[in-house]
Amino acid sequence: MVRVGAHTSIAGGAYNAVDEQVEYGGNCGQIFSHSPQVWQDPNIEDDEAEKFRELSEDNGVGPWVIHSSYLVNLCTPKDALREKSLDSMQKEVDAADKLGIEYVNVHLGAHTGAGVDGGLDNAASVLDDLDVPDGVTVLIESDAGSGTKLGGQFEHLATVRERTSLDIEFCLDTAHIFAAGYDLSTPEGVEETFAAFDDVVGFEDLACIHLNDSKHACGTNKDEHAHIGEGEIGEVGMKAFLNYDAVADVPFVLETPTEDGKSFAWNIERVRELRAD
Repeated sequence: MVRVGAHTSIAGGAYNAVDEQVEYGGNCGQIFSHSPQVWQDPNIEDDEAEKFRELSEDNGVGPWVIHSSYLVNLCTPKDALREKSLDSMQKEVDAADKLGIEYVNVHLGAHTGAGVDGGLDNAASVLDDLDVPDGVTVLIESDAGSGTKLGGQFEHLATVRERTSLDIEFCLDTAHIFAAGYDLSTPEGVEETFAAFDDVVGFEDLACIHLNDSKHACGTNKDEHAHIGEGEIGEVGMKAFLNYDAVADVPFVLETPTEDGKSFAWNIERVRELRAD
């Protein structure tokens, strides 16, 4: 059974994300533990967390992922931002533990002048300083690679894993890797991309996929998501990706837009259609 779900809201209580997921027809998913646009601590009560865990189990929804704040920058050379990023990530992994969530997903961020090597060193250093509870794993997400942002090349992911003592895994975002120059629009491109990923990183550490089509062409470094099969990756590429044997058991989490009369429910059903064909 394919694991596919969407990014859902915890407004009114974390457990509401489960009900929303079920409404969309999803069986796994992702949340923010707080607004991702500000420095803010998760504020999850014990009874709220218990209800989230119970509803997830009763409805067969999982695994779940917490997506970290957009302000976190693991690669930064700035001490103050490093400390804020570390503090935010520590609170995210603690929140995941409280909710019974397996994964916390984070972007590497931008080196802002430290250079690629320096930025990757900085990221590994922050990861080293985290105290991650048992049962929680930090996922490093691939990036579209604009400006000084790191994570657009598979080598960046592998290098951070080599340099940190923390056991990390990875989340591939299809729109991001496409924007970064890995062509997913044809079966041949999907094959080449997966071969490169397996050679550099390895499928054994691929824990989650953010499944998004792209509104922009391959290699543009522009990160804007489209409905599944209706962007530049397209139906042929998405179908090849979804039916690739090595990702058969990897959960797919959608971050697709709500526009043109299409919601998460439409995209989840689309994934199942393309996977079943």
